[in-house]
Amino acid sequence: MLASIITIPNHPVSQKAASICVQSSETVGNHFKIYPHIATTPEDVDAKMKEYGLKWNYPWEGTVLDFSTGLKKSAYRTANQKARVACSVSHYTLWRSTASGSQAHLILEHDSKFIRKFDTSLTNRTKFLIYGINNPIGATRKAREFKELVSKSDKEVTHAPWIDEQSVPQGLAGNSAYIITPEGAKKMLKLVDELGLWPNDALICRQLVPQLGVTTKFYTTVQGTPSTTSD
Repeated sequence: MLASIITIPNHPVSQKAASICVQSSETVGNHFKIYPHIATTPEDVDAKMKEYGLKWNYPWEGTVLDFSTGLKKSAYRTANQKARVACSVSHYTLWRSTASGSQAHLILEHDSKFIRKFDTSLTNRTKFLIYGINNPIGATRKAREFKELVSKSDKEVTHAPWIDEQSVPQGLAGNSAYIITPEGAKKMLKLVDELGLWPNDALICRQLVPQLGVTTKFYTTVQGTPSTTSD
């Protein structure tokens, strides 16, 4: 299994949070190495979008119905639009590298933190193409409902729960920590080709990725660092 942490260059908060995440992995006894992935920044996002041939296709205000999927795309609170796009491009870059390889990939954002040792053999025992390992509390809306629904399963990994009407994209408890397989990465690249680039946590949703799961034990939590996209 590969493991990468998205880290913003020359950004003290991101650098410190990423260091805490790596240290927490060592503290819980993980044996895999977490490699830094230099995040796409607002300054270079236009060039990256052009390099990859990407088009942003998500509203900055209000709610838009996506007729091809039947999903309601609601604008996120965003202080810097290019920072929001850059975050999605950072994830997209890692999907590209995963899709061209043969190993599952643990993708971490800098605000994640390990709370227990992760079993790297879990991917071999599950059917899910993508699955989250993050505690929902503090990481997503309707977090307690999300946690309660997941806790009812007796499996190691269960389907990401429905916590809203099915026209609303819903999936992981934030995208701070998730495993994506090569097949899952290929699926995400295909969706971007078909739908354009969305915020990564909206595009990775149950409606578009039926084999989307979450672990019933949570291996990470969020540190509570300031958002680099919303604030």
